[in-house]
Amino acid sequence: MDDNLPLLVIVDAANVVGSVPDGWWRDRRGAAERLRDRLALDGVPGRSGPVEIVLVVEGAARGVEPVPGVRVEAAPGSGDDHMVELVARAGERPVLVVTADRELRRRVGELGAQVAGPRTVRPS
Repeated sequence: MDDNLPLLVIVDAANVVGSVPDGWWRDRRGAAERLRDRLALDGVPGRSGPVEIVLVVEGAARGVEPVPGVRVEAAPGSGDDHMVELVARAGERPVLVVTADRELRRRVGELGAQVAGPRTVRPS
């Protein structure tokens, strides 16, 4: 792992948005945009040093635009598969995946990524 590279933080938008029952299902894209904006403003609380944040969206949230500080990637198929691919492509770079999805946590963990739950970026 190369600690000189900024931490790559991959956020599972659907899982994080879905972790709080605040009516997100009525406007999935709007909920993903609010999460993106919070990430751009607050970053990843508790993480010092440079980070690169990637918000992975899928389904009705496709079309969310990036903003300074947050790259948005629309998964062409499964959001989970896309996040696993991003971790695999990271090579020696440190990676943190934010999700509560147990299977995704297992898959990215096997590739060497750290995992954290939605509260990491979205306090309840």
